[in-house]
Amino acid sequence: MKAIDLFAGCGGLSLGFARAGWQITRAVEIDPMIAKTYARNHPGAQLLVEDIGQAAQGGAFTPGEAQIIIGGPPCQGFSMAGARIRGGFVSDPRNQLFRHYLHIVRRVRPRAFLMENVKGMLTMEKGAIFREIVSLFSDPGLFDGLGYQVFSTVGRAQEYGIPQKRERVLLIGVRQERGVDFAALWARARRRVQARYPDFFQPVTVYQAISDLSRIPEGEGVPAPPPESAYQRALRDGQRLIYNHTATRHNRKATDRMRQIAARQNYTALEEDIRSVHSGSYGRLSWDEMAPTITTRFDTPSGGRFIHPVKDRTLTPREAARIQSFPDSFVFEGGRSSVCRQIGNAVPPKLAYFLAVMMEEMLYGNG
Repeated sequence: MKAIDLFAGCGGLSLGFARAGWQITRAVEIDPMIAKTYARNHPGAQLLVEDIGQAAQGGAFTPGEAQIIIGGPPCQGFSMAGARIRGGFVSDPRNQLFRHYLHIVRRVRPRAFLMENVKGMLTMEKGAIFREIVSLFSDPGLFDGLGYQVFSTVGRAQEYGIPQKRERVLLIGVRQERGVDFAALWARARRRVQARYPDFFQPVTVYQAISDLSRIPEGEGVPAPPPESAYQRALRDGQRLIYNHTATRHNRKATDRMRQIAARQNYTALEEDIRSVHSGSYGRLSWDEMAPTITTRFDTPSGGRFIHPVKDRTLTPREAARIQSFPDSFVFEGGRSSVCRQIGNAVPPKLAYFLAVMMEEMLYGNG
């Protein structure tokens, strides 16, 4: 079972698929620093550190080399107005990233593909962009007479035992002459995962995700503390040292503000006028709840509800990675801003694992 990961980032999708038994043969990531993280954690994949356009046009891919293609073109390519006026979504030059994804699918002709993107993709241009994407992949004229049956759903991380309220659109296509019952596939995959990991779908709180990390000093290569929950044990992954557990050093004003904020509160609890563009600015997490979506600004108090439940600081990269369901053995390379971007943009590996099982059932299942 071979897979290609486009727009791979640090490799959240790849990790989930690899742990489900798929072999990631190739991956494409343009950012050299992010590529270092990918290479460190996915040494078996051939990593192309280049623009997706070069990879698409340079003959790097061959027909039939993988059964599936996974990845999500960056959402900026979908976020424009007036696409229909200019002749359609795919003809707009600002959407070349999506076109390259489509080109590689046409080149490789995988049996299936998975595209992940922001939930807003469903409603952009009143749904016209989404409908055009589905139409393109369904067009038999683009794929030697046999297009893809396309299924879409909203993947909610909290429904897969991930301690955050994160929603993303999942677009899955399969080349089949007969219809595919995606609801039945989803149910079979769920039964299969639950049989192997009985607690997989159980809700997880912030406490269950990161409580152990608050009891150790911050730093790199810190001895791993005893896990305090089933979720922590699963993500410890045999790791004896904890990396990427260094917090942002906030200035005095920011620290003073955080001291005044209790769990579930945000900037509105402060006795000062703070003009924030984010409704959750200076928000403190609660131990007994899930976290909101981990974004690329989880190290910034004004970026959202990312203040630690009991400490006057924002989440460390390791804590954010835990909430994203990355195992402790997954180490991020690069400076603080790059690491935050890698974690915030990643597909949670635990969700990716379920999707990998589902796609195996779709292509190879006997039910």
